[in-house]
Amino acid sequence: MTVRQKFVILLVALPALTVLWAQYWPAALWLFTLWVPLGLIGLNDMFQTKRSIRRLYPVIGHMRYFFESIRPEIQQYFVESDLNGTPVPREFRSLVYQRAKGQRDTRPFGTILDVNQDGYEWINHSLAPLHHHDFQPKVRFGGPECKQPYDASPLNISAMSFGSLSKNAIMALNLGAKNGGFAHNTGEGGISPYHLQGGDLIFQFGTGYFGCRDEEGNFCPKLFKEKAQLDAVKMIEIKLSQGAKPGHGGILPAVKLTQEIADIRHVSLGKDVISPAAHTAFSTPTEMMQFIKKLRDLSDGKPIGFKLCIGKKSEFLSICKAMIDTGIKPDFITIDGSEGGTGAAPIELTNSVGTPIRDAIIFVNQTLIGMGLRDEIRLIASGKVLSAFHLLKLIALGADTVNAARAMMFALGCIQSRSCNTDHCPTGIATQDPARVKALVIEDKVRRVSNYHRQMMKHLIELVGAAGLQSLQDLKPEHIMHRFQGTDVRSYESMFPSIEPGSILDETKRPEPWREPWQRASSISW
Repeated sequence: MTVRQKFVILLVALPALTVLWAQYWPAALWLFTLWVPLGLIGLNDMFQTKRSIRRLYPVIGHMRYFFESIRPEIQQYFVESDLNGTPVPREFRSLVYQRAKGQRDTRPFGTILDVNQDGYEWINHSLAPLHHHDFQPKVRFGGPECKQPYDASPLNISAMSFGSLSKNAIMALNLGAKNGGFAHNTGEGGISPYHLQGGDLIFQFGTGYFGCRDEEGNFCPKLFKEKAQLDAVKMIEIKLSQGAKPGHGGILPAVKLTQEIADIRHVSLGKDVISPAAHTAFSTPTEMMQFIKKLRDLSDGKPIGFKLCIGKKSEFLSICKAMIDTGIKPDFITIDGSEGGTGAAPIELTNSVGTPIRDAIIFVNQTLIGMGLRDEIRLIASGKVLSAFHLLKLIALGADTVNAARAMMFALGCIQSRSCNTDHCPTGIATQDPARVKALVIEDKVRRVSNYHRQMMKHLIELVGAAGLQSLQDLKPEHIMHRFQGTDVRSYESMFPSIEPGSILDETKRPEPWREPWQRASSISW
């Protein structure tokens, strides 16, 4: 007998038994308030045609969908260990929470990491460590053509747009950056009033040119100049691609698009806001360099750079060839790893497209050295950075500074519910729902953001001193050790040997990994 047949029998039997029982106990008639709704639900399940589980298992089939809906919470709170949670394990989420709240962040009884596991990494310490009590590291951005250089912190807030995040989240991040003396990247959604709370801004725009676009969606020099010359804007970043969805363009779901956001971005209400995959302001590497010069002039000489996730190596070499051919160079390049975060992206792009940050930053750093360009261009790494060791490792591999997004969201109170694309964020961070936004108390979150940054700087400086180094600039690939396999331990220097300055330009010295991409690269086409 099927569940469906049993339900039909119960649908008839239970009311009949209730009527008989009521002859001896009249209160039993109240059971009809239970039987009638269940009966109606069951009949609806039996005759609906969308879900076979409900047709075969009336009423009880709903339990499957209920348990499916709470599976992420059960997984996070009761099943996952401190290390196997994804995308960010609990060990590091807790670390960010503790540092943001000013709580004890030490760990008792030793590491819970398997130090003998393949892939384990560490930095070698010195028996003559240094103590940098008053060391406040800053990195100067701005090449020879830059009139307004900027001294940046080694750790800054990565690109997250108003629209993707709530207005309260944006204000808390910006005020936190102001209090902590670090920079806040606007994301490609444009500069909103909530970005202008006094913190230093990196004004980013992408292929949609939000905030600096005309009625047809093309780049508007007049609007760009208005934004770029704001005192709060310290640097400008052209977004070519994003690590979490390279080759796709940004996505703001229609459910999160309000009239205010539409006005700031100069777009229409009622549909997803999807940036084009490619830029219309330039179509070749040479045109891109000329566009950079145009932006530098319009911004009155502020640092100009671009952000990309590394894909075809020949295309990055094409950009470098254009730098040499035109004599125009960006002031910085931001490298986004494929493991980067996002509010909304197709799973195929998130999982299977783009170069991870470690491989990407090594390639870009060595390419610029091999082409004699590295001294004039700063590198920013944007990846999964949560602890000071994550930060230190990227700097050792070639980055000058690092941007963090998810860590800053955790500092705001993000619980990794992974509902950023639904407008149902339970912490008021990645939503435009007024009730949820109101729950995020700006004054409290400002302290948490600045606390987290301060603690990261403290521990970064401690690590540099523990290695016996005077400054961040002394960090090199040789300082990071990697367990390759079993007892085979290698430094990053041995895994990725240094390249001779200018060697890529010399055909007789050009390293083998660069030979084929170099032949395919062109400054006048991608």
